[in-house]
Amino acid sequence: MTRETLVRTCLAQPEAIEDFPFGEHVSVFKVGGKMFALLPLRSTTPSVMLKCDPGKAELLRQQHPAVRASNFHKKHWNHISVDGSVSLEDIQEWIEDSYDLVVDKLPKTLKSRLQNKIRNLEK
Repeated sequence: MTRETLVRTCLAQPEAIEDFPFGEHVSVFKVGGKMFALLPLRSTTPSVMLKCDPGKAELLRQQHPAVRASNFHKKHWNHISVDGSVSLEDIQEWIEDSYDLVVDKLPKTLKSRLQNKIRNLEK
């Protein structure tokens, strides 16, 4: 999986945007002004940092050597090395899960609108 594939997957989420609040070295993907993914621009192995439910985050770290606690926020964020040891489908699912976690915490009207868009995409 390439960085470009990760970017496309993140931007495929309804109303997701790419931003650079930490400088030009990392892409930050947001929905409703809240972060759900971070992608370094220059690294030898592509990687992505994703928000994750704390219980699931720990489980994924135990199951996959490519998944470790993020320096960003160890409890809620995982750093995934995209080295081929984790399937493309799993990483795409984790991106969607991260997006969904953020959407769940948004104001009610925005959350409802986005959840309707997600349901329409799933049809």
